[in-house]
Amino acid sequence: MAKNAKDNKSDRKVVATNRKARHNYSILDTYEAGVVLQGTEVKSLREGQASMADAFATVDDGEIWLRNLHIPEYHHGTWTNHAPRRNRKLLLHRRQIDTLVGKIRDGNLTLVPLSLYFTGGKVKVELALARGKQAHDKRQDIARRDAQREVTRELGRRAKGMS
Repeated sequence: MAKNAKDNKSDRKVVATNRKARHNYSILDTYEAGVVLQGTEVKSLREGQASMADAFATVDDGEIWLRNLHIPEYHHGTWTNHAPRRNRKLLLHRRQIDTLVGKIRDGNLTLVPLSLYFTGGKVKVELALARGKQAHDKRQDIARRDAQREVTRELGRRAKGMS
């Protein structure tokens, strides 16, 4: 029996998030992709260790690769340990890859990983098709967020009868 989309979001165990991605990029579309990993990488991720600070995705020969994702070596590992910043292949359907290639080639778009998580015992990455923000776009977002915060604050004051 298939799970609902709501159930899928609730059983996620987030390992790492790219906190700067939503600040530096405007997100157009998101995709869930599997990640090809080695055994010690999974063990290290189960300990909650990963960094997506400089991570990005590229398309090479019809395959999508995740680059600069840092998964530290497993501390109980031996000579079988992995390289911390190796390139990792992402698993998507061929139709999804083809649409991503077309969109990246046509526009000024890039693939940015948003989060790395476990779902159903498998490691997944949330990949976003994004457009880079200019400095004035970031300032507009900050101003909009501040204005919304002020409105919420004022409504709270009125509800409490303070003003």
